[in-house]
Amino acid sequence: MAAVFAAGTGAGAVNAVVGSGTLITFPVLLATGLPPVTATVSNGLGLVPGSISAAIGYREELCGQRRRVLLFGIGAVLGGLAGAVLLLTLPASAFERIVPVLVGLALVLVACQPLISRSVRRRRPAGGPARPDGGPLLFTGLTLASVYGGYFSAAQGIIYVSLMGMLLDDTLQRLNAIKNVLAAIVNTVAAVLFLFFAEFDWTAVLLIAVGSALGGLIGARTGRRFSPAVLRTLIVSVGTVALVHLVLH
Repeated sequence: MAAVFAAGTGAGAVNAVVGSGTLITFPVLLATGLPPVTATVSNGLGLVPGSISAAIGYREELCGQRRRVLLFGIGAVLGGLAGAVLLLTLPASAFERIVPVLVGLALVLVACQPLISRSVRRRRPAGGPARPDGGPLLFTGLTLASVYGGYFSAAQGIIYVSLMGMLLDDTLQRLNAIKNVLAAIVNTVAAVLFLFFAEFDWTAVLLIAVGSALGGLIGARTGRRFSPAVLRTLIVSVGTVALVHLVLH
């Protein structure tokens, strides 16, 4: 119980700043003897409070982004629901090959985001401003990322940040704030479905829930102080560990 609580706290903090907190909690749940699907569902339910507390911690960075949050939130609801359905109906092997590819691509996009953003700006018509919502391409990408998040949330936040970083002219901290809201929506939508149609362990859910709520507040308070360069380095570093873990396991 102590290990699961500690893992939940760590996952909540990491998710608030970077993402990939599932890679902390999921192995611990498996070590307690839970089957993989039950562990995934219990983890998804438990991380909901952490996602919400992280979003609250980044509330200042969310100012002026209501339109984006509402638009992207629609995609998060649809994608999270679809991902949760896939988890309950498809074999785990269906995503085993594509998940490391998605995480690896997201890392490259985050690392190269300044170069990509400058290239996108140069390709716009002279004097043409960036679309404040990133256009249909970003909405589609975030919706598909939400499908992945509803299925298995590891590195979900990294994929969100990489997509928004390419197509939105904004600071990394403000994009991180949106990421936390989208993760909270996906986790909540999936959790509602899991409550009715999936098996889960209430003890694990409660321990992770309390731990992740605490960790989300700690992570948000700490992460908001990081410079863009430090935050990008942290995202790539944690994401690389996540990628290695996914490939090896």
